[in-house]
Amino acid sequence: MKQIPALVMTVILLFALPLCTHGGELVISAVGDIMLAGKWAPLLKKRGYDHPFGGVAAALANSDVNLANLESPIASGGREYTSKRFRFRAEPEVAKAIRKAGFNLVNLANNHSMDFGSGALAETMANLEAAGIAWIGAGGDLAEARKMALFNVKGKKIAFLGYSLTQPVEFFAAQQRPGTAPGYEHIFIPDIARARQEADYVIVSFHWGKEGRSMPLPLQRSIAHKAIDAGADVIIGHHPHVLQGIERYGKGIIFYSLGNFTFASVGTATGQSAIIRLKLDDARREAEILPLDVLYRRVGFQPRLLSGKPAADVIEQLNFLSKPLNTEIKSQNNSYVVRF
Repeated sequence: MKQIPALVMTVILLFALPLCTHGGELVISAVGDIMLAGKWAPLLKKRGYDHPFGGVAAALANSDVNLANLESPIASGGREYTSKRFRFRAEPEVAKAIRKAGFNLVNLANNHSMDFGSGALAETMANLEAAGIAWIGAGGDLAEARKMALFNVKGKKIAFLGYSLTQPVEFFAAQQRPGTAPGYEHIFIPDIARARQEADYVIVSFHWGKEGRSMPLPLQRSIAHKAIDAGADVIIGHHPHVLQGIERYGKGIIFYSLGNFTFASVGTATGQSAIIRLKLDDARREAEILPLDVLYRRVGFQPRLLSGKPAADVIEQLNFLSKPLNTEIKSQNNSYVVRF
């Protein structure tokens, strides 16, 4: 097994330190997939890796924690896994750009983090740590991949966990194998229960579902419900590359798929996305939905916040997808919210 330095413990200790000492409302924002690699790399490098985040950095600036799904390793080395069609690897400079945009946490539990093997995964973690970004969902072995990222914010503890339910299963970590945390019940249920004992809020990311499908699979719903039953407050989903519906369940809320974020979204179905801005305090639990245009032919790699009718159209579509899940997004003071 390729040994990964004790980066996970370092990150947990670093981000367990208080980010802010005064009390008040916690603000946590989550977005979809970041992928700044592949055949688009020369163009991205020419424009500068800060460019993709220019339209949204201001919207992320006031969040205590910003979470994204990192859809590629960030490395210069590694051994390419050639038994799958799409393999991505972003340049090390991308880590600094992601942090500069406001992201201090990424999910690595997905079907691309091991595209260039354990060496690139180790390098990714080193690059994230150097940039000041924590991660969830991957590690030098299964125990590390299952570790939570714990943030102390305004006197409250927020635990984050990440799991993948996507192929190839060879990417899953094992007792003596680096990789991603598999989203099996016997793994995520006890992990969430432990996090619930340590934290005031538990947020779980799942990489799951079917690409291009706008409705969650029955398996997604079953897993999400079990995760909330185990103690999760919020479920954040990725992988389908399109928006899926929102569901309030028990005392929690489920975002089955946030779609793409900074990504080459070429099909109209993949052109809509959103920033989810969670507002949490002792008296209120609310999710604000900020609609985004991410269609490549209109915005390139730079997602743009929407307003007016274009924003209302995204919310109308999300409400259509959420209606079978008995959840409605409401317009309130020029914003779109779901309380849970």
